[in-house]
Amino acid sequence: MNARQRIEEQPAFVLHTHPWRETSLIVEAFSRDHGRVGLVAKGARRPHSAFRGVIMAFQPLRLDWSGGGEVKTLVRAEWQGGQPLLTGRALMCGYYLNELLVRLTAREDPHPALFDTYAAALSALARGTALAPVLRRFELSLLRELGYGIGLEVEADSGDPVDPARDYTYIIERGPVLADGRPDGAPAVSGRTLLDMAQDDFSRAETVAQSKALLRALINHYLGGQPLQSRRVLQELQEL
Repeated sequence: MNARQRIEEQPAFVLHTHPWRETSLIVEAFSRDHGRVGLVAKGARRPHSAFRGVIMAFQPLRLDWSGGGEVKTLVRAEWQGGQPLLTGRALMCGYYLNELLVRLTAREDPHPALFDTYAAALSALARGTALAPVLRRFELSLLRELGYGIGLEVEADSGDPVDPARDYTYIIERGPVLADGRPDGAPAVSGRTLLDMAQDDFSRAETVAQSKALLRALINHYLGGQPLQSRRVLQELQEL
C-alpha cells in the first residue's frame, strides 16, 4: 500500500468522472507532478457541495488530496479560470485526448512535459485552432513520453538519414524503412512527411494525412487493438 500523503495546490485536469455510492464521485484526474490519479470526491453530487460546478473536464484546476491507497480523497478543488469551454468537434477531440490518457498512462506516473502539452492542446482547441495539427502534436508527445521510440529522421535498417525525396514504410517498434517490398498493412509515408513530423510542421496536406494514418496505426498497436469510444463517435459525426 502507498504511504499516506497530503498533496496541495496541484495543477490538474479532470479526465473522467463516474458516480460512487449515493452522493459522491470517483474522479480520474491528470496532475502535473503526480500523473494520473484516482480521487473520491465525497458528497460531490449533493446540491450544495463545494465541488459542484468545479469538477469539470477541460478546465484548469488546483487540487488538494490525501490518502495512501490507490484512490485518494479529494479535499479541495479550485477552478483557475481563463479557459473557454470546448464545443462541437473541439469538444469531441478533447474527449479523445482524455481517453488516450486514461487508456495509455499508468496511475501515479508523472509526466510534467506531457501535462504541459495537454494543457496547450486544450487551449488551442478552445481558441478554434485547426484540429489535426493539435491532435498530431499531442499523439506524438504522448508516445514519446511513454517511452515508445518513434523514429522519424533515421532509416531503421541502414541508419542513414531519412531522404525527403523517397518513400518509406513504417515498421512498428523499428521505424521507417525504404518502401521496396513493404509488408502488407504497414503504414506508407514519405520522407518529407517524416521530417515534417520531426520538425513539428503540419502545414502540408500530405503531412497531415500521412501523419494521421501513421499515428493511428501506432496508437492502435499500443492499445492492443482495443477500440476508442471517442474515435468511433468522431467518425460517426464525420459521416453525418
